[in-house]
Amino acid sequence: MDYQESLDFLYEQLPIFQRIGKAAMKKDLTNTIVLAEALSNPQHDFKSVHIAGTNGKGSTAHMFASVLQEAGYRVGLYTSPHLKSFRERIRVNGQLVSKEFVVDFVERCKNLMVEVKPSFFEMTVIMAFEYFSKEKVDIAVIETGLGGRLDSTNIILPELSVITSIGLDHEDILGTGLANIAREKAGIIKESIPVIIGDLASEAKEEVAAVAKQKKAPVFCPSEWYETLVLADHHIRVVNRDTKKSIEFTSELGGYSLLKNVPLILEGVSQLRTRGFAISDQQAVDGIRQVVSHTGLKGRWQKLRVSPTVVADIGHNEEAVRELMSRLDTQRQGAKLHVVWGMAGDKSIESIFRLLLKDASYYFCAADIPRALSVNELARLGDEHKLNYTTHDTVSAAYEAALANVHKEDWVFVGGSTFVVAEIKDI
Repeated sequence: MDYQESLDFLYEQLPIFQRIGKAAMKKDLTNTIVLAEALSNPQHDFKSVHIAGTNGKGSTAHMFASVLQEAGYRVGLYTSPHLKSFRERIRVNGQLVSKEFVVDFVERCKNLMVEVKPSFFEMTVIMAFEYFSKEKVDIAVIETGLGGRLDSTNIILPELSVITSIGLDHEDILGTGLANIAREKAGIIKESIPVIIGDLASEAKEEVAAVAKQKKAPVFCPSEWYETLVLADHHIRVVNRDTKKSIEFTSELGGYSLLKNVPLILEGVSQLRTRGFAISDQQAVDGIRQVVSHTGLKGRWQKLRVSPTVVADIGHNEEAVRELMSRLDTQRQGAKLHVVWGMAGDKSIESIFRLLLKDASYYFCAADIPRALSVNELARLGDEHKLNYTTHDTVSAAYEAALANVHKEDWVFVGGSTFVVAEIKDI
């Protein structure tokens, strides 16, 4: 079995959320526990940081990993989904998991997979844990896939739990309303393990606090004492309101929607120090600043071209789209905007369409996944919201059409779905 055959087996034999949605989800952690036990529980061989959240959890995971790398640790990083290569999901010090390991893992575990019938995500989580054990990482940063309580990653005992944000997404799975979603994400909180939370709505914060109290886990909300000021697109200042100390730096990441999570990293560093990790203030800043170089983070306000300016971002729920549209409207400074847009069919489509900028030209398309919202449905919504649009059979065709219609002073934005961004050739 070669690498492509191994991937084909994973994709074809195992139910995968990006293809079939909710049907790929499992009702408990039984499969994950069985798989882990069959491999001698590799998740116990390394320390970890566990990160959940509606938005920002992926970029925050990358920033944590970058800081720990900068401090000299050997760091595993597990995130999902991937954009171009399956191997992006599993990294050690920014390097993708080797093809050889993937092949070996599938060959060793093929019979186990047939017997247990895990989901694609369950199997890739265990693959990551096995790889981190084999590579003898000092610590791994683990991003949840969806929710927290029943997420396959939730068999680790971390040094630190982090909840970046809580918004309305995947309500068909996590429950309706902020309280239910918060309760599910708070499921990553462990007995007496510190938890750091973002600036949550009061309803969500109360639910998280209740779970933390039950688990005797101390809660830290750094937005209460840190203020983040975006001075320019990639330049920020973080001020500690209590000590009046501030740090100022330029990051490879841009935008308030991402950099507002910097206080989570700074507080995380403080908590990790109490647990024996040696990380200086400068290493923390340098790690945040160089996150793209250190970890290979892509798809977050990623500038693909200049003249015309071409930007891609994977933000795909209501909160993320609201911030993206605001940022686009501000930064283009009146320039003509062309938007290559597609969505998954299980999102809050109507509420998201109400956020789309009315003066842009839209190039509607569907990513090559069964969950994608059809072009016909996008067109119906475009008519309903009085948008200027054209429809295209593929993401590539939509992207090429947008590029063919732009002037050098125009802007092109690609988004609406992780899987639309993944099909862009320039990523």
